[in-house]
This record gives sequence, C-alpha cells and structure tokens, in this order.
Amino acid sequence: MRQDDRAPFDRALHRARVSAYGPCEFVGQESFMTAGEIRALGVRAGIGPGVTVLDLCCGVAGPGRYLTRELLCAYLGVDASASAVAIARERAGDLPCRFAVGQIPPFPSGSFDVVLLLETMLAFEDKDALVREIFPALRPGGRFAFTLEEGDPLTAAERAAMPDADTVWLTPLDEMAASLGRAGLVVTWQEDHSRAHRAVAQALADAFAADAEDIAAQIGRRALDALLAAHRLWIEWLDEGRVRKLALVSERRAAAAHRHRRKPRREGQRAIA
Repeated sequence: MRQDDRAPFDRALHRARVSAYGPCEFVGQESFMTAGEIRALGVRAGIGPGVTVLDLCCGVAGPGRYLTRELLCAYLGVDASASAVAIARERAGDLPCRFAVGQIPPFPSGSFDVVLLLETMLAFEDKDALVREIFPALRPGGRFAFTLEEGDPLTAAERAAMPDADTVWLTPLDEMAASLGRAGLVVTWQEDHSRAHRAVAQALADAFAADAEDIAAQIGRRALDALLAAHRLWIEWLDEGRVRKLALVSERRAAAAHRHRRKPRREGQRAIA
C-alpha cells in the first residue's frame, strides 16, 4: 500500500515486523523477503566486493544496507519517497551507501554491474517500458535481479477488493520473460518463494493484528484496516496458487548492445553524485 510519508509507518510497524520474522531474518525490509533470501539473490546476481549496484525503489533500503554490509558492494539506492530516502541515509551510518530521490524511470546516469528491483515490480503497469531502461543501465554481462508477483492480471472484483489496486499489476512469467528478451536480457536463474512468502505474510498479518491498538494510534484505523486487508488477500492468493512469488536473475546479452542507447538526459534532469 502507499506510504508516501514513510516515517510514521516505519515507526508504527517496526515492532510488529521484528516479531514476525525469524531470528536474524529482519534487516529493515518492507516486504515478505527474508534476510536469507535477500542475501541469496544478491550472491546469485554476482554482488561482491567492488561490484556496483543500483537499487531501484529502495524504500528505506533495509536490503540495500544489508547487502552493502554483507557483500561489500558499491551501492546506490533510488526511491521516489524523500522521507524513505531520509530514513535510509540516517540508518546507513558509516556504510558506503549513496542514495537519491527520484522517479523510476528514468534511471541515474552511468552503468552498473547489477540492477536490483525487490518486491516492487508489482507497481509498474508498463513493464516493457521499465525493462527497456534497464539494459543501458547495465554494463555488458551485467545482471538484473528482481522479484516478481506472477499471475494473470487482476479481475475487476479482485481490483475492487485490493487496497491501492492501481499499484498491483500481476504479470504471467512468460510475458515477463518476453519483455526481458525484447530489452536484450535473458533469464539465467529463478526460484519460487511462494510458500515461504505465504508464511511471512501470515506472520506479519498476525503481528499487525496483535499490535493493532498501537499501530492505529500512529497511522490511523483506516490505514491499518487497508494494511490488514491487503495481507489477507496475499495470503489467500498465495494459498490458492492465484499468485506465485518468484526471484529471478537476468543478464545483459552483449550481442544486443548495438540496439540500445541511453537517451540523452533531458533538460533539468539532475545527475546523481
């Protein structure tokens, strides 16, 4: 759900989030991923010392800060929410992380070894437009590592039931693979996290319900009810197989490099230092 002013939500949900995950599995993520899954995806994507990483829609950058600390990468996180980026900067402390506020797309100038998009592919209705921007952001042989909410588009009834449904755009895996292929990217690895994420969704819903009085006092009953309704739907859809949660790594194919050029920066578009 939308949390444009992230600080109140971050404070209100922190205690419940910590309690919902297993020992050492909460690293500040705002999703169903565990720390182990975040690290495993990073390793699969080749993140390591000196590897340059662009983290799209990073939010408060719990996963990004964790990967920087664990795998010693050179990290840039970008998010449209100024309040989320402010939290990320404060919590990064002495870690060699950089952050910027900006809409995605467009992307920052430069090229990267790895582009990450964790638990946010769902929010992009036009996935073709997104992945077209990813190819020129990657060096030859670079990897795009992401998670995907896989399934047919929502029906009208499902869209009516889901809070903030205009940010929920499911995609069949074959369509996602075709979009990547058109952009010059090929899937090299994938893993199904549906069962694990169903368990995390249930644990989070239970934790939010148990802490409902305190959460509602900070963000309001309406926001809490929407949060719980969304989690109940994800639990139902994951139970039924209506949705699958996948982690994937794709690679930039060098043979396609001549077909892609980064668009010149538009007037007034700021470079990121």
